[in-house]
Amino acid sequence: MKFLISGATGLVGTRLVRHLADRGHTVNFLTMRREELEMFGDAAQGFMWNPSLKAFDMRSLSGVGTIIHLAGAPISKPWTNDYKKQILSSRVDSARLLLEAVKTHGHTVTHFISASAIGIYKNSLTLVHDESSIAYADGFLADVVKQWEHAADAFGELGISVTKVRTGLVLSADGGALPQLAKPIKWGLGSPLGSGGQMQSWIQIDDLVRIYTFVAENQLSGVYNAVAPKAVSNRELVEQLARRLKRPLWLPAVPEFALKIALGERYRLLVESQHVMPTKILQAGYPFKFETLPSALAEIYP
Repeated sequence: MKFLISGATGLVGTRLVRHLADRGHTVNFLTMRREELEMFGDAAQGFMWNPSLKAFDMRSLSGVGTIIHLAGAPISKPWTNDYKKQILSSRVDSARLLLEAVKTHGHTVTHFISASAIGIYKNSLTLVHDESSIAYADGFLADVVKQWEHAADAFGELGISVTKVRTGLVLSADGGALPQLAKPIKWGLGSPLGSGGQMQSWIQIDDLVRIYTFVAENQLSGVYNAVAPKAVSNRELVEQLARRLKRPLWLPAVPEFALKIALGERYRLLVESQHVMPTKILQAGYPFKFETLPSALAEIYP
């Protein structure tokens, strides 16, 4: 198979490119930085694009059957009004540029796979969401996810199969939230956040990469939750991480009001609860490598 990947130089994309190449697939990728064009060597070929300028190298689509759209500004930076616009446009406008390129190219694309997020689901300590859930959240992040998925659905109007991969907390030693959670624990200053009872639906990065590959190779369409089958509370996450790092936990939980003062609107990322199940990917036969949090953390912190 031949792929075109946006967001290929990020945390997930870097691993995905190499995984697909190792499996014998041909990979093109998009970047806004000329110095990244050769970053994968012979494993993948880079092409320039710039969604804000609507610039796109049409050669990147030659022979491509599957597009995987991972591009998106990180949500961990402060949410100024300008940065909120960037969070949205980096996902939605980039998808629209891909759509226009496909329309123009006389394409061979049959499958569009878009990253998405479980932030679309309602914050609840009691609900358990799977792909059939329509209990959606309100607020900035939920609105971003809804517009993100709507932009992906537009590819269906061209007769292209569309898949949306709703991703939970990605666990990796190389970036994302886990090193930030681990840092105070390593210093002996770790503690649960807010009530500590909020559910955190997580996925080890290798499983996430393998799910994208599984979806592509099996031509699965629709919505799939990319989370491990066993969500944990924030308190359990912190406790398991401290146990793995052989560090004590002695501080009380950080109260929600303190998180709100420190982080502003972003505090919701830490205190909201989404208990999500990967029902459809399990039904499709995907075998999770890391079903439990201890097994995932043991791989990351051997």
